[in-house]
Amino acid sequence: MFSSFRSIFVALVLLVPMSGVAADHPADSLRESSKAFASIAASVSPSVALVRVEGTVDAPAAAGYSTPFNDDFLRRFFGNGMPQAPRQNRPPRQQRVVGQGSAFVFAVDDGVLTDKSYLMTNNHVVEHADKITVTFPDGQEFDGKVTGRDPKSDVAVIEIETAEVAPLKLADSSALEVGEWVVAIGNPFGLSHTLTVGVVSAKGRTSVGINDYEDFIQTDAAINPGNSGGPLVNLDGEVVGINTAIFSRSGGYMGIGFAIPSNLANGIAGQLMEHGSVTRGQLGIVIQPLTAALAESFNIDQGDGILVSQVNADSPAERGGLEVGDIIVSYADKPVSDIGEFRNRVALTPPGEKRSLTIIRDGRQKKMSITVGELQEETTAAGNESAHATDLGVTVQALTPEIAAQLDVEPGKGVVVSNVVPGSVAALAGIRPRMVILEVDRKAVTNPREFGRAIDAADAAGRVLLLVSLDGIQRYLALSW
Repeated sequence: MFSSFRSIFVALVLLVPMSGVAADHPADSLRESSKAFASIAASVSPSVALVRVEGTVDAPAAAGYSTPFNDDFLRRFFGNGMPQAPRQNRPPRQQRVVGQGSAFVFAVDDGVLTDKSYLMTNNHVVEHADKITVTFPDGQEFDGKVTGRDPKSDVAVIEIETAEVAPLKLADSSALEVGEWVVAIGNPFGLSHTLTVGVVSAKGRTSVGINDYEDFIQTDAAINPGNSGGPLVNLDGEVVGINTAIFSRSGGYMGIGFAIPSNLANGIAGQLMEHGSVTRGQLGIVIQPLTAALAESFNIDQGDGILVSQVNADSPAERGGLEVGDIIVSYADKPVSDIGEFRNRVALTPPGEKRSLTIIRDGRQKKMSITVGELQEETTAAGNESAHATDLGVTVQALTPEIAAQLDVEPGKGVVVSNVVPGSVAALAGIRPRMVILEVDRKAVTNPREFGRAIDAADAAGRVLLLVSLDGIQRYLALSW
């Protein structure tokens, strides 16, 4: 009996690893991945076009390198990694340039009186274009026309006579997760219809410094010059973003690329198709991040939320009851934690519509409703007695009518910074000459003597909260020592 049991046991031991090897062959999963990417290429590539543009730009004289594009184009694509060259002091001259990028069909209008296909791309691809040629992989070629473009988000729409090309489906980019596979398709360096694969490295990049309105998807899928305007797609072949920029110190791929999320791009493109321009909402406030130091100064726990440092007169925010020092924790019933993301949400709100805000004021939570206004053309948004706060390293003086006129501020409200000691507490906190200090620990100051007393009163606490203004922009600064 023992002999029979041992025979059965040996047979089982031999069978288990053999069945495991057959089911888990490593090449099988690789083949499946390969088929998935090939399927994406087959379904998406026909709708991705090579865009050639001809135009005229200012070409400042420079030495060290040459390029068919102007410096602004390079700066928008390469950011701080753009190679720099010394400039000569000569006036700019007009130069005829030829460039190229990518675009993809996202909408088709096949009505009785019109027959057009619309392609989404970047503003910087077509910004200076006098002539646009759109070429598809099957050889179809069309003259393109700019339907509308938005420099602030770097989104543009091109229209052509309807091509026999299906529009790509736009996915909900908010559902995209870090780590997901994505595919970039475009025409890098003129190598048409190139596919690269990577993952989503990060989401919600809002301080890259490329566009006025940013909410970038960061990816390590290889993106290079010429990819601009091409789609970034998920494994279902749906567009999650527009490939827009790279970070590079060499001019080539270094593993960090940025794409405008489809939700933001679609909202902009819809307005461009309908109106040819973009209308943005605004509240009329200046906001800043709620740092740990500021949260402590306001006696709240650091978490989600942004700080209101200025409420413009006769603005939607003022009419709605918002005040300086309020902390916005939700907008339209969704949490607020990032300035860039908050600006995007407000900007995409149609003017005239009401939105709910939840704020924290004086430690208490409050809910209010504000009617969003329309963002107009941007303007700058935002022998005297002296007092010396030697511990802080800042010197202030009275805001006389003469000084107030020079700074374009209201006299008698606040004190002006006349000197800051390098390396001092004030300097490290961001205090600069010409700043006007309006409040100390949430209390208004109108002359240097009041400022000095307020600083002395804060000395024991080892920290102070200042409301300052520079060039019309107010913000809070928290100093500690």
